[in-house]
Amino acid sequence: MDTPTTPPTQKIVIVEDNSALAEIYKTRLELLGYTCFIGYNGITGLYFIQQEVPDLVLLDLMIPDIPGGKVLETMRASSWGKDIKVLIISNLNQAEAPSNLAELGIAGYVIKANMANDDIDNLVAGILKTPSF
Repeated sequence: MDTPTTPPTQKIVIVEDNSALAEIYKTRLELLGYTCFIGYNGITGLYFIQQEVPDLVLLDLMIPDIPGGKVLETMRASSWGKDIKVLIISNLNQAEAPSNLAELGIAGYVIKANMANDDIDNLVAGILKTPSF
């Protein structure tokens, strides 16, 4: 049973078209206590981001319907998405990625192929760390 001092669960929206990879991220992060939602394309990703206003978005750049860069631009142009933390998870190297990512405010950029199993846990924990008071 939750006690009144238990902090609210932090929410993460995973926007990733590789369903196996998205499920791995979701499972690992939910085991750590996060509440996760998956959008397998830009449209459902934006839907979950707007509905849930998460603490963090894990955003792939190469996704169907609306590319990740456009998802980020849409978020930043809105009242609901302008302050949400975003971690780019992509197999594009940064030189191939949209040039405006940094000015749109991202918390980090990770190449999926270079990640070990527990990297996602550590990256998310580092971005979402909050002071105890």
